Amino acid sequence: MTVVLTPSPSPRVDLLRQTSTIRARSRILLERARTGQSVHFAVHDEAMAPLARQVAEITRQRYPDLKVPFHSRWRHFEAGGFDRVAALQTDFPVDAEEGARRHIDLAVVSVLLDAGAGPEWSYEESGSAQRYSRSEGLGVASLHAFRNGLFSSDEGTPLRADAKGLRSVDEAALASAFQVRDSNPLIGVSSRAALLRKLGDATAAAPQVFGEDGRPGHLYDYLTAAARGRGDAVTAQGILTALLTHFSSIWPSDNCLDGQSMGDCWKVGIDVGDADTQGWVPFHKLSQWLTYSLLEPFEWAGSTVAGQEALTALPEYRNGGLLIDGGVLEPLAPNALTHPWYAGDPLIVEWRALTIALLDELAPLVSGALGCPPDKPLPLACILEGGTWAAGRALAAEKRDGLPPLNIVSDGTVF
Repeated sequence: MTVVLTPSPSPRVDLLRQTSTIRARSRILLERARTGQSVHFAVHDEAMAPLARQVAEITRQRYPDLKVPFHSRWRHFEAGGFDRVAALQTDFPVDAEEGARRHIDLAVVSVLLDAGAGPEWSYEESGSAQRYSRSEGLGVASLHAFRNGLFSSDEGTPLRADAKGLRSVDEAALASAFQVRDSNPLIGVSSRAALLRKLGDATAAAPQVFGEDGRPGHLYDYLTAAARGRGDAVTAQGILTALLTHFSSIWPSDNCLDGQSMGDCWKVGIDVGDADTQGWVPFHKLSQWLTYSLLEPFEWAGSTVAGQEALTALPEYRNGGLLIDGGVLEPLAPNALTHPWYAGDPLIVEWRALTIALLDELAPLVSGALGCPPDKPLPLACILEGGTWAAGRALAAEKRDGLPPLNIVSDGTVF
């Protein structure tokens, strides 16, 4: 494939797509909250050590040998102890490079479908007769939809996603694949289907990256060829930048800067950042979740991904809920836990920023509680998997039957 590097739309947009910017601005909001300048949250640092021990305990329960895998979509494909991805290779064998493309096709469509499902939806897997809900259910359902060719335009090659196939996914087809009905409602089916169609438009618009057929999986060819040309390795930030650059058009366009849709990046009325991007707080949660989920496909195909530590914690309701339920963050408004909030509300933006900054501090405490030496800490991707996400879910189940502590109105594209 011919590699044509796409220039950054503008320095301001490029800055807001860097994980270093995500961390720096989240840190500013944490320091403000610690000095009493936040109107939304108080920070109780004394709760960090007990919470770290609780996360460490859950990690040991889930992974007694401490061989903790990355936090990624692939863990959800393993729900119930079934190695469904290995079964794809057994049933439909391909070489390593095509395997990477297939895995990336699957990860991209599945992650884009992985927003909050709601408490009433579940998926019954015919082969195992097991029923799965929430993230595991969305993962298993999307894998079977992929296996059945929902995202492919080639009947002879169902296990792929391409522009034509993605553009043909409508609400009815997605609802059928995910077993949606009145008694089994899934939040944001229409929004999810629209997101996939926009993905098809985006891959079709960049044949230099995704090939003439518009396969997300050609990102493997594009990034590995570019790395060889530079004489170095594919990087985690490079994967994220490619996703944010070439998929920017799929996100809701309310948040725009220099003519670019910024996606999960929000303007708040707080002095944060430099003059050119003052008030913008980036997160790129789904894109980072997708980047985490692409690390393994690259490595399975023999391509090392450098700089994995650059990725941040994922600012969503499990990790953020952990900090509220664990007593580290205290919402200050009397109605904070009952009021319906939207992704762009200042309270939610600040909560998510505090989540990123505090999990950077919690991670070494968890690693230490697990007995890892300071010079060989458990990576953040493993802390999340072990880990904070599972602990957030456990506390939510204990306190509110699994619901997050904050009432977030979701359209299925952010949370």
